[in-house]
Amino acid sequence: MLRAVLAIYVHDLDPVALPIYGKVMLRWYGLAYLMGFVAGFLLLRYLAKRDLWVMGPEKVGDFIAACALFGVFLGGRLGYLFFYQLPEKGWETLAKDPLLPFRVWEGGMASHGGILGLAIFTWFYAKKRQVSWAKLADGLCCVGPLGLFFGRMANFINGELYGRVANGVPWAVKFPLSILDESEETRSAAWQACERVDPKLSDATSFEPIFSAARENPKVSEALAEYLQPRHPSQIYEGLLEGLFLFVILWVVRMRFPKAPAGLITGLFFALYAIFRIIGEQFREPDAALVWMLTKGQFFSLFMFLFAAGFFAHAWKNRKVEA
Repeated sequence: MLRAVLAIYVHDLDPVALPIYGKVMLRWYGLAYLMGFVAGFLLLRYLAKRDLWVMGPEKVGDFIAACALFGVFLGGRLGYLFFYQLPEKGWETLAKDPLLPFRVWEGGMASHGGILGLAIFTWFYAKKRQVSWAKLADGLCCVGPLGLFFGRMANFINGELYGRVANGVPWAVKFPLSILDESEETRSAAWQACERVDPKLSDATSFEPIFSAARENPKVSEALAEYLQPRHPSQIYEGLLEGLFLFVILWVVRMRFPKAPAGLITGLFFALYAIFRIIGEQFREPDAALVWMLTKGQFFSLFMFLFAAGFFAHAWKNRKVEA
């Protein structure tokens, strides 16, 4: 009985956390970023106060704010454009619309881009402050996975970046957005079925009003569900693996080995994130063209092993100096 109930769950969570006024609203995705930065700030201060990070507690706030702007947002946005959107839509899109990178409210962030952006930003920051880049990165990588966890949970709430078809999986979820991946015949049949139970949808020009109606009207949800396939909630898989589990591992290493050589935790972050991302992507519906039978998420993760090797080499080289 429980299996049947779970298998037919139709995703109906509202991406808006708090309507404020008119079109001004707080979305779960934005709240996830905020929670990630707050958690990072508190945990880095905790490390700094115990001399487990290279920066002092009084500098954590400015560092987190700069990371958010120059690393996460800029790196994540540009990563999405150059890794996913422009290769799919054509590079001439940017020439026709130079303001495209700045329209963050339209969505589109890439975790690999955010990580690369943070790596570049922390390198410049370390040079300016004349501190060890590896030590600076160790602290950030120790707390960073929590931001990834919150982001993946927001992906699930939004019903986006859903998993592959999972017939027979007890916890499978039917995501309304996945109807857009179905054939034109299936989409048309689903549209007509929803119109029959809610005639007001006959004026709709896209599926968006149907998705909104499905969250409020059980009959529309049931009609749409007939044309949806149960899928893996891969956002949760990835959030637990590359987010929460990775955080626990790195935090335990930081606490148990306070004198670990600089670069060890950063190396572990890159290596384990790549492994967990490759595993998680096995259950995720590809959102871009495959590269050598790999999803783009898996392909870009391969390069993270090079970063891991570099930081491991640095840690090995300096293991006796910092012992």
